[in-house]
Amino acid sequence: MEKKRESLCESIAGNGCGLKKVLNIIGGKWKILILCLIDDEETVRYNEMRKKIFGITNTMLAQSLKEMESDGLVIRHQYMEMPVRVEYTLTDKAKSMIPILLELKAWGEKNL
Repeated sequence: MEKKRESLCESIAGNGCGLKKVLNIIGGKWKILILCLIDDEETVRYNEMRKKIFGITNTMLAQSLKEMESDGLVIRHQYMEMPVRVEYTLTDKAKSMIPILLELKAWGEKNL
């Protein structure tokens, strides 16, 4: 008898599912794009992101970055200059997701 593979999500509605936790912190329209941009550039200023991520509003960018900082995905560096300069970098936690996102990208290119 074949051994059953591990379930992707033991409890679809439960909060203990790792997949659900991941989707909660990177889900939505903008967060993966923000991760990709910061990964490509290593350090990105707020205004650069606004210009490079087509269609994102100021409100959505600010909200997404605040959530990503709270979730431990980005580090916000604020410099006491005039005008104030704010830069974002990825945390090690976020960097560890990049190979997984590259696999998803490859799957999408192959299958969609």
